[in-house]
Amino acid sequence: MMSKREVDIVVISDVHLGTYGCHAKELLKYLKSIKPKMLVLNGDIIDIWQFSKRYWPETHMKVLRKLMKFVVEGVPVHYLTGNHDELLRKFADMHMGTFHLQNKLVVELDGAKAWFFHGDIFDVTMQHSKWLAKLGAVGYDSLILINSMVNWILKLFGREKMSFSKKIKAKFKDAVKFINSFENTAAELAIENGYEFVICGHIHQPEMRTIAVENGQVTYLNSGDWVENLTALEYHNKTWKIFKYDPKDFQKDEVEEGQLSDSEDLSSKLDINVLLQKIKLEIV
Repeated sequence: MMSKREVDIVVISDVHLGTYGCHAKELLKYLKSIKPKMLVLNGDIIDIWQFSKRYWPETHMKVLRKLMKFVVEGVPVHYLTGNHDELLRKFADMHMGTFHLQNKLVVELDGAKAWFFHGDIFDVTMQHSKWLAKLGAVGYDSLILINSMVNWILKLFGREKMSFSKKIKAKFKDAVKFINSFENTAAELAIENGYEFVICGHIHQPEMRTIAVENGQVTYLNSGDWVENLTALEYHNKTWKIFKYDPKDFQKDEVEEGQLSDSEDLSSKLDINVLLQKIKLEIV
């Protein structure tokens, strides 16, 4: 087993558990490789919009178990709600042990304030045509499924993989315009509120850059996603970086999908039981 990397803060978003496009197996390997002091789940972790009992592979459950295990181990885990898991917003500001369900989060990092939130509040489609956004999400998931089959065929012939959605986004100037507008709006709001960092998800576009406007500047960060980009944000030794999953880095730690050893299975069940006990104590 590879040794675990110590990280002060890890941010992941847009995992979309319960959909065909989710790379749960790769995310699980990443989560097993780190030892975070704090974990921020910045929205759209479980895709409640498209959730179906027909599609919930064991690896998706393993990701939830691993997240629960962090809570049991005493790691602060902040679940910030997104638009695909917006049903959880009615339970916001719920705190159980080291698990926190919130809509947004402000953390002081070495004297600088960091503002975390998903970012769908800036999405005009989300605000005014929710049914259209949901329809688009189903279409996007279908595109990912077709893309997976095409990539499987390309791999058979030794060809390089391709991303349909990235190609489509690149062809539409409006998509680029929307991303720029999203980033600038987040930056302006952060500066107005006196934050040095603003950390979002939602647009599946990993990014880290300084944005300057008339009344100041801010470091804008986006954790990307675990559908196309397979990225996370890491804060360690006073420095932010974008982590990009590379299969070559995890060859020694292969996890067979759908298989658990007896000890792992027992360990997972115990973790969940311990977590439930902690929740009961908090409620009492």
